[in-house]
Amino acid sequence: MRTGIPRTQTMRPSPFAWHFSTACTRQPTAVWAETIWWHMGASDFFITPHRTCLASKGLESVVEPAVQLMRKCCPKCPLPLTSDQSVYTFPLPGRPADTSPGPQDVSLQDDSDGDTDNEDADSTKEYDDDLESDVNKLRCRPEPDRPLEQLGQYVRLCPELQHDFQDLDSDSEVDDSSDEDGLLNGNFRSSGRFTGTHRRSPSHSPKEHLVSTVEEEDQDGKEEPTENHLEPQDFHSHLLSSSGEKQDGHPSMVDRLLEKHGACIPHHDPRLYTAAAALTKSIPGYSILAFPDFWGHLSPKSKEPMAGRKPNVQRKKVFEDIQRLIYPEDILNEVVFDLEAPSTQCSPDHTDSLRFFSKFECGNLRKAIRVRSHEYDLILNADVNCSQHHQWFYFEVSGMVANVPYRFNVINCEKANSQFNYGMQPVLYSVKEALEGRSHWVRTGTEICYYRNNFCPSLGRRSSSFYTLTFTVTFRHNQDVCYLAYHYPYTYSALQSHLQILQRSLDPRKVFFRHQSLCNTLAGNPCSLVTITACPSSKSWNNLHQMRNRPCVVLTARVHPGESNASWVMKGTLEFLCSNDPVAEGLREAYIFKIIPMLNPDGVINGTHRCSLNGEDLNRQWMKPDPNLSPTIYHAKGFLYYLNSIGRTPLVFCDYHGHSRKKNVFLYGCSVKETVWQSGSAVNTATLKEDPGYRTIPKTLDRIAPAFSFNSCNFLVEKSREATARVVVWREMGVLRSYTMESTYNGCDQGIFKGMQIGTKEQEEMGVMFCQSLLSLRQSTTLYKRRVMSQNTLLDHTSINCFEDDEPLCVEEIEYLNECFPKSKGNDLDTEVNGTTSSTEEEDDDEPQINRNVRGCPAESRLYPHLIGQEALNKTKMNITNGQYLS
Repeated sequence: MRTGIPRTQTMRPSPFAWHFSTACTRQPTAVWAETIWWHMGASDFFITPHRTCLASKGLESVVEPAVQLMRKCCPKCPLPLTSDQSVYTFPLPGRPADTSPGPQDVSLQDDSDGDTDNEDADSTKEYDDDLESDVNKLRCRPEPDRPLEQLGQYVRLCPELQHDFQDLDSDSEVDDSSDEDGLLNGNFRSSGRFTGTHRRSPSHSPKEHLVSTVEEEDQDGKEEPTENHLEPQDFHSHLLSSSGEKQDGHPSMVDRLLEKHGACIPHHDPRLYTAAAALTKSIPGYSILAFPDFWGHLSPKSKEPMAGRKPNVQRKKVFEDIQRLIYPEDILNEVVFDLEAPSTQCSPDHTDSLRFFSKFECGNLRKAIRVRSHEYDLILNADVNCSQHHQWFYFEVSGMVANVPYRFNVINCEKANSQFNYGMQPVLYSVKEALEGRSHWVRTGTEICYYRNNFCPSLGRRSSSFYTLTFTVTFRHNQDVCYLAYHYPYTYSALQSHLQILQRSLDPRKVFFRHQSLCNTLAGNPCSLVTITACPSSKSWNNLHQMRNRPCVVLTARVHPGESNASWVMKGTLEFLCSNDPVAEGLREAYIFKIIPMLNPDGVINGTHRCSLNGEDLNRQWMKPDPNLSPTIYHAKGFLYYLNSIGRTPLVFCDYHGHSRKKNVFLYGCSVKETVWQSGSAVNTATLKEDPGYRTIPKTLDRIAPAFSFNSCNFLVEKSREATARVVVWREMGVLRSYTMESTYNGCDQGIFKGMQIGTKEQEEMGVMFCQSLLSLRQSTTLYKRRVMSQNTLLDHTSINCFEDDEPLCVEEIEYLNECFPKSKGNDLDTEVNGTTSSTEEEDDDEPQINRNVRGCPAESRLYPHLIGQEALNKTKMNITNGQYLS
């Protein structure tokens, strides 16, 4: 409905509009608001403050309330979807095939971290109520959740205890000129082409050596491009397939790519990746390879700063959104991509539109709608078998015009705030740039905002609001093929090919490396478990005994699929532990590493953000995991039980995660004393005895890792986190140093990385630093510890502490309520935004909140002393005797 003066006519501000705008700071009734909206004329009301007042700082007090009032008056609009449920469903064992997954979402909301509905009860709940104050419950160890007789199945996962090391007597030399070593060391011909052929391991299926092919193009009749004219559009994802070799004698796309450009990414082989992808099982049956995953990624040489933000850019975007309702005839509303209607993207009506695609491993884009000529609304797919958890995105876009700004709006985000409001950018990969030797994922986007919109779920579930992430991208090349993602993608197939390359690069007489399957997932994908340690120097009883009695360190990652940064940290850990670095050699001689690099392969493969195929958060299943619905968690816990039963309780357990609402890298641990003290319990904590060794690793990391912040660490045990890996391993297995390591998606607010966004290089370095911090736990590694301290500049961080908000109030409001004038006090909007950004600490995985004033003493001074200096670090009492562990 359009009323009032046409847009082409110059308008003089209406006195009535002026008074109405200023009156909106009071409490008008819903009836009055509706009357004003329809009878005064929406366009008159909109244009007056927009065109006349927006540019005037003196009228700021008028414009802001007007914007908020218009936003509140906008009617709620259901998402343009046939269903809120995920496009992908998976039949679960033990449940009827026709059972609707709807009820699972209700329980999922109850079990989740509560970040989507935190404006309600969660934002006012006292954090102390969530702290476990029962000392007996904190100290007692529950009985195992399974009979000890079942633990025998995990004997095979400790091959180092049974291996006879017969090869130690062999005088044969390792072939240093193997193809894999050449790939790892970058030994290529001057043309860039890799020399030799790959050695086939007898332990792998021949299918692992399938070569990617180009799919037939019979439908459009186009000829294959010649080798001398390879263009980005030739490598559109539809043309890279993992189906097998062509039978017509023509070279495959992989062969032609490597012939012309050569493999150039360390620890990555496109052929091995293609072979691994051919064995990966997905719900949609992916056969297409995304070019960045196939070709590989090199971290840019220079760090990328956090994005700046122009004043009032968010208000500008909000006004543009409101214009959709006022001038609907200007809106194209063309569906250009839909997972549920594959023919949409091939429509001849969309020849001048961008083309989208996401049906590949880790991909997530459900629907793309062209709103204006260069603006697109994007809708993400929910996690499999549920209707929630919209955050991770990864899709291909092509058909662009160079130097034209395109606006992208992800309109069904669920979290109440995001680091996108604080300098974070999505990432972009250009095929054109990659073929020219710049194979980089880079941060991209301008005018980035994150705010509440007027969309709502079509089925009216409890989570009644969505948020928009909007960003503008100006592509550099015409008709390029680009990929956009929430963060640097890391696929399951990339992990499998990476493990093969690492295993082939090692000297088996020096490094004991075993890649085994912990179990199969619901979809039938193997969940990898890797053992890394040093081989004994000889077969003597003493050397074998020493090797088999090394303490265990258990590391896990990627239980939440959308936290791809955890995989990059794990990649750094794996490569370092397999390297020839003297410190890595010392670590292998001191420990046996048991690593599960991807706890949720199915979720990663199918592009989910939070859950596995069962529609549940696997990091909330550790207390009583179901062997049929959560097999990876069930068997990971069973393996830890087994280590405990044979007297091999891990010295350290760490679960790698990513955090979307905080900066820096930090650890969460477990402490009885700190939890009881913070909870305000009447128990005299001075009488509680506790080994403070859980602080040794975070203190060491704070001194050697630029991205790490000890002040952001937390060692409290919460009731809502009692089923997480960190708490269960600490409580049930008795692991003192049981951690969750959180890595930011954004960047740092401290030290040499301050103001910079973290890239894959820094994430991999963090994996290295975590390994190096383990040196502080063993006397036998003192020499290597000195080497680490000498190689790394000791840091003196001045970061914020965990009691301060990492996300301060935005310059512009985030919350724009859709309900017409709720009954509340005059400043209700500011109050709600303050609550959202200051008291709601998202989990994503283990994030506690802190009550700042317990017992009349500032919590930070009570729990977290100032960062230790070098002298304090050297004077730390570690009680090292005969190789005993530090406390």
